[in-house]
Amino acid sequence: MQKSSVQKLPPKAWLTVVLLFFVGLLNYLDRNTITTMHTSITEAIPMSDKQFSLLTAVFLWVYGIFSPFAGYLADRFGRSKVIIASLFVWSLVTWLTSHATTFEQLLSTRALMGISEACYIPAALALICDYHKGPTQSTATGIHMAGVFIGASLGFIGGWIAQEHTWNLAFTIFGSIGIVYAVVIAFLLKDAPKENISEPNNFPEDRNFTKTLRTLFSNRSFYYMLAFWSLLSIVSWLITAWLPTFYIQHFGLAQKTAGIYATAYLYPASVAGLIVGGIFADSWSKSNTRARILVPALGLCIAAPMIFFASETLVVVVAALFFGIYALTKAFSDTNMMPILSSIATKDNRATGYGILNLFSCIVGGVGIYAGGYLRDANISFTTIFRVASLLIPVCILSLLLIKTKRRNSI
Repeated sequence: MQKSSVQKLPPKAWLTVVLLFFVGLLNYLDRNTITTMHTSITEAIPMSDKQFSLLTAVFLWVYGIFSPFAGYLADRFGRSKVIIASLFVWSLVTWLTSHATTFEQLLSTRALMGISEACYIPAALALICDYHKGPTQSTATGIHMAGVFIGASLGFIGGWIAQEHTWNLAFTIFGSIGIVYAVVIAFLLKDAPKENISEPNNFPEDRNFTKTLRTLFSNRSFYYMLAFWSLLSIVSWLITAWLPTFYIQHFGLAQKTAGIYATAYLYPASVAGLIVGGIFADSWSKSNTRARILVPALGLCIAAPMIFFASETLVVVVAALFFGIYALTKAFSDTNMMPILSSIATKDNRATGYGILNLFSCIVGGVGIYAGGYLRDANISFTTIFRVASLLIPVCILSLLLIKTKRRNSI
């Protein structure tokens, strides 16, 4: 039966994944680029570490706050329309970022970037789950998320351009590429055909935003998902935002070299984890309906001690190895998050549900990033900061295991 389900996937099911792969790549290339430009930006626009951390924290807060509403728009008016519009806006804001000359202007563009990107990820993941069911769901999600992580891994390009030229140039280039690609997907990206969705495809006319929220929050497992994803986001965003600076201050590396260690080595491991975690979960789900929950839990059991050990070592290659293992196993959660949500939420509130998860995870993630900057200004070492962060992961695992799926993940 599962084999037949795979054969019935329409041709655009995999084309959709490929198209979204590159949108995700662009989104995260821009998002992480700024963290590799710490020295160049602070020299051009004087600011403290707390202010620099706000550039990412404010982005996350705006991104998170707008995510539930953006997800509702995707549920209500169609995933593809929202995705295409978000890429056009993203491209314009990226171009505007290159023209910022003050901290306030740069902060404003990061806030606008949060709005544009909030419209993308809930709609994209929901669209993939509309096309892919059962044995391909986690794998398809993982391939798309691989684009996200590859984009993040290329963030060092921004640091390199900033060091060799100016920090503004990278944003001009990325914004121009985004405009061209937005035109391409406007012609190719479509919503999933109704017959490919096992649930009714018509959004209830009387289902407003408030009723959608009430439906989601009536499910106890949704609260456990919120706790799991929010706490994990504190850890992951703290590491993402401050790892380049950690390498600079802990090992005395140059900005360009630190950017390579923090992105070019870390994110390929994440990509491998997305693919391995997706295939593993899809395969195991044929015999265990909780496979998409158990695979991330197993991965986090390995990830937690890796953070602890990586922050302790005085050997840069060893730190890179431990952070790489953390990235590999933590990615099991990323590739299975939307499939888990799809097992407890119906098709017509799936994107909204992911938007709510983004809201909570980004707000607390932003707090975590800002706290990192605050603690560094107070001369607290990154070793201590990362060690404390690793202690949150056991709580994440417990929250994950408490989730109860109401129906098979193959739906």
